[in-house]
Amino acid sequence: MFSPQSASATPASIVLLRLQPSRILASAVHLRTGVGILLIAFSLYNLLRPKMPDLKGVGRAGDAGIGFLNGVLGGATGLGGILPTLWCVLRGWPRDEHRAVSQPTAVATFALSLLAFDGMGLVPPETTRLFLIGLPVLVAGTLLGWSLYGKLDEIAFRKVVLVLLLVSGVAIVFTGR
Repeated sequence: MFSPQSASATPASIVLLRLQPSRILASAVHLRTGVGILLIAFSLYNLLRPKMPDLKGVGRAGDAGIGFLNGVLGGATGLGGILPTLWCVLRGWPRDEHRAVSQPTAVATFALSLLAFDGMGLVPPETTRLFLIGLPVLVAGTLLGWSLYGKLDEIAFRKVVLVLLLVSGVAIVFTGR
């Protein structure tokens, strides 16, 4: 449900970037900062609360809406995957379901955005070089995540997710990226 909705919205946000790049990019920076602040607030609130929120009854329409918004956010700012991650926490889904939703949705959004940006000539060689430099760290983090995944219970998994969201929010806000 998430990936198709995200995929349907990602091109629209990319087209907007192409039509008004300087104006949209400036607002994308503000949008990213706003998302960073949201991540900080969401993470702190949920880390300090004794019980996680539970939106189990929201249903497929809510899931589809989050998928669509993820596509818009991912295409406009490169932050695809954050909204489904937050949504999984709010829905109270177990870690296996959380992982089954978040990972493919984020990868699909990133891949579609990258292909569209590259097709429009928006990926300069320097970006490719930096990606290749960071690739070993990405692989190491992925391998570490795979090795730790089965070792965490549900509560520890949620706390790790929330701490990572908090760190991401702080990095987004304080680097302006």
